[in-house]
Amino acid sequence: MIKGKDLEELKVPKVAEIRAKLYEALGKSYAAGKKDSELKPLVGKLAVSANPTEVLEQVDIPEEVRENFKAAAEELEKFRSGRIVYSERKEKAPWKLWGTEKVEARALEQMDEAVSLPISVGGALMPDAHQGYGLPIGGVLATKNAVIPYAVGVDIACRMRISILDIPYEEFEKDRRKFGATLLDETRFGVGVTFEPGKRTHKVMEDPLWRKSGVVKENFKRAASQLGTSGHGNHFVEFGKLMVENDVDEPTLKIKAGIYTALLSHSGSRGLGLHVANHFSELAQQLHPELPENLKRLAWLELDSQEGKDYWEAMELCGK
Repeated sequence: MIKGKDLEELKVPKVAEIRAKLYEALGKSYAAGKKDSELKPLVGKLAVSANPTEVLEQVDIPEEVRENFKAAAEELEKFRSGRIVYSERKEKAPWKLWGTEKVEARALEQMDEAVSLPISVGGALMPDAHQGYGLPIGGVLATKNAVIPYAVGVDIACRMRISILDIPYEEFEKDRRKFGATLLDETRFGVGVTFEPGKRTHKVMEDPLWRKSGVVKENFKRAASQLGTSGHGNHFVEFGKLMVENDVDEPTLKIKAGIYTALLSHSGSRGLGLHVANHFSELAQQLHPELPENLKRLAWLELDSQEGKDYWEAMELCGK
């Protein structure tokens, strides 16, 4: 008998209403003496089709089975309604490559795969590009009315930031140990590191989105405990010398020429971003079971869908 694991293999979305209707249809068909060898191909076709009700009318099956699966096909069609369904395009979207000598071969393949999506408009690959989760790191993809969670990445808002301090550089040189100790006290390095409850606060934790049900609310305590932490990988925080050769008088930065103590950091969204990315990427894959295996991590969410809006909200929160 077809069970949950079989439905996953057949690429049936993990949606309670859909699976309930399918189980009901399967139960009736089994009672009528039908076998898995007859039913599995039908379920597989309905699961990945953009128009399940049309497919149900066209397949060569007994009328009794057709009637059994009518409600399931309608539920699938309602689920797919208004969504962009993957199909192989005649021409891929254009993309540009800067530098070829050190770009990994798999990064080139991933970029070529990304521009084959029906939502892709164009792309670009930087000279330092290397393999990523779906989209290569160092790759840029323009899409139409859609967002790809794994193209945004699991470390949402991963960034470099420099803080220019009102501390003479000579003071830093005199007591590097004190500054080093400050780093170890004010941040944390390593996998899964956290601060003690209440040790770090920030106005971002007052955002009303934390009270909205879903993956963000579920990760509130994790996010609160990781505020100010650096994590692992290539993330770092270090003090150094900043030399400003000329006066700067810009709307966003005004500083006199001179030598300053600066703090350079590389950080991201830590565990919250990872859980947001994984949750919405899995959801996107459920919405697009028709994607071939090599494109699964490029599954997308339409921006005007509720799933797309929820992801965008969560993504923006991770970047604050």
